[in-house]
Amino acid sequence: MSTDRHEPHSRHLHVAPPATDAPGPVPGADQADPMTEPDHPEATPDDGGSGSQATRLVGLARERYRVVLGSDSRSYAVDSEGPMVALSLRGRDGLRTRLATAYYDRFGSTPGGGALSDALTVLEGTASAHDPEPIGLRVAGTVDGGVVLDLGTVDGRCVLVDAHGWSILDRSPVLFRRTALTAPLPIPARPGDLAALRALLNVSDAGFRLLVGWLVAAFLPDIPHPILVLTGEQGTAKSTAARLTVCLLDPSPAPLRSAPRDVRQWSVTASASWIVALDNVSAVQPWFSDTLCKAVTGDGMVDRALYTDDDVTVISYRRVLAMTSIDAGDLAGDLAERILPLELTRIDPAHRRTDAEIAAAYDAARPAVLAALLDLLAQVLAALPAVRVAELPRMADFARVLAALDQVTGWSTLPDYTAAAVDLAAVVLAADPVADAIRRHLSRVGPWTGTAEALYGELAAPDPRPRTWPKSARGLSGALRRLAPALRAQGVALDFARTTDSRRQRLICLAFDGSPNPPSGPSEPSEDPR
Repeated sequence: MSTDRHEPHSRHLHVAPPATDAPGPVPGADQADPMTEPDHPEATPDDGGSGSQATRLVGLARERYRVVLGSDSRSYAVDSEGPMVALSLRGRDGLRTRLATAYYDRFGSTPGGGALSDALTVLEGTASAHDPEPIGLRVAGTVDGGVVLDLGTVDGRCVLVDAHGWSILDRSPVLFRRTALTAPLPIPARPGDLAALRALLNVSDAGFRLLVGWLVAAFLPDIPHPILVLTGEQGTAKSTAARLTVCLLDPSPAPLRSAPRDVRQWSVTASASWIVALDNVSAVQPWFSDTLCKAVTGDGMVDRALYTDDDVTVISYRRVLAMTSIDAGDLAGDLAERILPLELTRIDPAHRRTDAEIAAAYDAARPAVLAALLDLLAQVLAALPAVRVAELPRMADFARVLAALDQVTGWSTLPDYTAAAVDLAAVVLAADPVADAIRRHLSRVGPWTGTAEALYGELAAPDPRPRTWPKSARGLSGALRRLAPALRAQGVALDFARTTDSRRQRLICLAFDGSPNPPSGPSEPSEDPR
């Protein structure tokens, strides 16, 4: 595929000095102290006020940059002669910094902060007059169904993938933004090879194929992605596996992070990376569970804009998520349908390697591994239009990707994913006191229909009562709605209905559906499928 070629350019704006047609120095005037003269003797010192400086700054910006309004309602600047990277106007390494440098290069003095702020306000107004443009973060879609991968290099190179294959372009056909967490990817090198990656990860063959399916799906920006949860006992190299996996597609100076303390911290962090990986998560608070679910399908946070009374700022994102944990059952809850659990096996001490050995092998393998993933992505894009799945799970788009991957490779990732979801449902029920109480109740009384108030009074709470036990009938109803998918996966039919009389009471209908076989007595914790 032919592409336009662009020569490398400086990261900062350098412009020629203005014509020297100004009158010379007045005889007898004080000469400038040599210690204060500008570094560039050809520059003309600026003696204008802040208004003059702001006007000159706007002129400098318009000479080299075009301002755009992103689909996130933020203003950006794009170097007309450089890579297709959208620069924030005021952030790190953004237009403000570059304009200040360009101003000094031309006028031999530094602009005031007020002048810079005024100039950027004018440019924001210019951007708001245009229709929003889509701006990708690491990956972006094209109008014809292709995918563009930002390599994160200074020269702006990218990879374009479609149903016919992939190629490296010198200039991206779409805009990307970068953050402090955007690190460069290696240039993919043919022939692609996954064998070196397989040797670095201590998972089963089925687990490795599922991991490859998750990585291929992670290239697709417009679908929900299940949360990859790497589990295993201590010493199974969960953190190392997570770091290696994340850096294959979205390397970062901080590939693994701790769980956030509140919604705002999470939103800011998640908006800065395409893949967000959390390390050593032992429990998920209810607010964070809801936040993770929303981040899978697309979520936004609205907050008051700084220094305003009635304006708001919106942080919106759909992200690819991963985490490591000892036990996925403690994390699941209503996340169960959005989780892809993979267990790492114990490492034989005789085969354990040092971090330096792993890093060297990984760095050597990355170009070929990335090429292999791009090869699979192109084949999946070609197969997807014709893929049909009889029974789609909650993560329907991901299931179609797995079905397409199975079609082109002969693997069985979709059945393996479905089986893993059933096993996870069993773990969820074993760990949840409400689910266990429901199964015990059905074992005693058989099919049951009634109100939440009646069920709350009849259920036998564990002794001692756990902290997570519902405190009211309404809390019980909410817990059942969150547990419904896991209960159904384990053979408990759960439906919500209303009476047909004038009272229109809400009813809960419970029964064993026979698949899998219901217990004959009070249920015991399900055996850990691991």
